[in-house]
Amino acid sequence: MIKRLTGLSALLLAGACATQSGDDLPPAEAPLPPMMTSRSVDAARLQSAIASSERPETDVERDELRRPAGVIEFAGLLPDETVLELEAGGGYFTEILSRYLNDDATLYMQNPAAFDGFLGDAAEIRMDGLDNVEYLRADFDSFPLDDESVDVVTWFQGPHELWYTPENGEPLVANPDDSFPEIFRVLKPGGSFVVLDHTGPEGAPATIGGETHRIDPQIVRDLGREAGFVLVAESDLLDNPGDDLDANVFDESVRGRTDQFLMKFEKPMSAPQ
Repeated sequence: MIKRLTGLSALLLAGACATQSGDDLPPAEAPLPPMMTSRSVDAARLQSAIASSERPETDVERDELRRPAGVIEFAGLLPDETVLELEAGGGYFTEILSRYLNDDATLYMQNPAAFDGFLGDAAEIRMDGLDNVEYLRADFDSFPLDDESVDVVTWFQGPHELWYTPENGEPLVANPDDSFPEIFRVLKPGGSFVVLDHTGPEGAPATIGGETHRIDPQIVRDLGREAGFVLVAESDLLDNPGDDLDANVFDESVRGRTDQFLMKFEKPMSAPQ
C-alpha cells in the first residue's frame, strides 16, 4: 500500500535549500505535501521486462521476495528517463530497469570502488547485452555526473552503507552527510529519489548500519529533508511484522525476509525565495 503524504507544502519547502542550517529546517513532524507529480509506469512494458526469458533464473527466484513490479510502480519510473541506480551490486534491479527503459534512455549502474573485491566481474557480466547501461565506479558522495542531469535516483537496500566499512578498510564515503546533497545535486528539479532499506529499531544510532546493515527510517527522512528533498510518499509493500529489527540482515532467520521501508522524495522545482 502506498501512503500519500498530505499537508502544507509551503512549510516543507522552507527546507528545500541544502545549504540551510539545521535550525532553519521545518520540524520532522511537520505535515507533508502531496506528490508534486502524478506518474504512472508503462505497466505492459514493465511486465514484459520482468517476464523476459533473458533474465537469469537466479534473479527470477528472488522476485517473490523483492517484488520488483511493486517497487518500480511506486517509483513511477517512465521509460524515457535517465536513471541513476545507486549500489546496484550485481545488478538484480539493473536487468529489469534496463529492459523497462527505452533503448535510447540511460541507466547509470553505480557501485563504490570498495565493492570490487566481492563483486568481482559481476557488474561487467550483467551489463553484457544491456546497451543502455553505463557503469559508474564511484563513492556515494561523489558522482561523475553533471548538475541536474538525472530524472530518477534509486537506492535499494543501501543508505545504511554510509556507516559500513568493507573488510578491506576502504570507506564508501568521506563523510556520510555529503551523500544526500550529492544526490540532490545531480537530480533535475522535480526529479525523484526512491529509497528502500532494511528497517532498524526506532531511535537506533546510524552506526548500526555497519553492524546489522539496518537503519532507522527516521534517519533517512531527516537526511532527505536536510539535503532539501520533500518526502512525498511511503509504502508498506515490504513490511514484515515478524522481523524483530535486531538481527543482522544476513542471519538465516531473516535473510531475504527483513522488514524494509520504501520512501519517495522529490526535488522541489525551485528553491524558496
